[in-house]
Amino acid sequence: MSIDGQTQLVGVIGWPVAHSLSPAMHNAAFTYAGLNWRYVPLPVRSGDLATAIKGLPALGFRGVNITVPHKVDVIPLLDSLTEAVSIVGAVNTIRIDRNTGHLEGLNTDMTGFLADIAANNIRVNKVSRVLILGAGGASRAVAAGLVRSGAHVIICNRTLSKAQAIVKFMQSSWAHPNIEAASLDDLPHVTRGVTLIVNTTPVGMWPDVDSTPWPEGVPFPSGAVLYETVYRPPKTRLMRDAEKAGLRAVGGIGMLVYQGAAAFEVWTGRKAPVDVMKMICEQELKENEN
Repeated sequence: MSIDGQTQLVGVIGWPVAHSLSPAMHNAAFTYAGLNWRYVPLPVRSGDLATAIKGLPALGFRGVNITVPHKVDVIPLLDSLTEAVSIVGAVNTIRIDRNTGHLEGLNTDMTGFLADIAANNIRVNKVSRVLILGAGGASRAVAAGLVRSGAHVIICNRTLSKAQAIVKFMQSSWAHPNIEAASLDDLPHVTRGVTLIVNTTPVGMWPDVDSTPWPEGVPFPSGAVLYETVYRPPKTRLMRDAEKAGLRAVGGIGMLVYQGAAAFEVWTGRKAPVDVMKMICEQELKENEN
């Protein structure tokens, strides 16, 4: 992968980003597509976010992905937002106009999540009762996608006020959304009838692989499916515990690939090589397991 004066730069801003598969995934896609583009990790602390975002056009970046913990805080730093951001309330992708430096915020997490649950034959409709763990940027995208699908959504978070803030936002963005908030202490009382659990927290992500967001002693709802947005490790403790309880557990690699493919197409105007992107992610995870 050569870099020269014509190389176009994109990357991922977050803290941390050492775990991210996005550089390997996107750089493989650029090479496959014959594009002189390169994707780099950009570790940025919360206190430095405004400075980092402001500097992107000056450095010639064409775009970036935004990850934990910046998906909401980045919004006021941008020049414009797409409709998806207005209904999700979080940004995970920025497109930068190479001539004007205009920063446009987008959200590809919602479509990435919906595409992956469909690919895994997870049906969500008006009879679905879905429990979301966490109340960050990923939770907003997942909640919006589920509300759009007609599901009854419960956002469960250790800090109740954060879950309530998402509910309030969804109520202002959607007509009569079927959504409610709960604290983690309420978890034993809200799991009844749940058909899908989605973990949007980073708990259990490498290197903290022995952690789980599911409280000890709380039984999993029988017959539910667990969807884990963490993709490193490929099977988290939460997934293992759910499988032991008889649940089907699906990892988050597909959501990463589908949201990444959408960002690729936004930046380059070219169709993303989704199969290549998924293959590279799976290879990277397998190599790092050994």
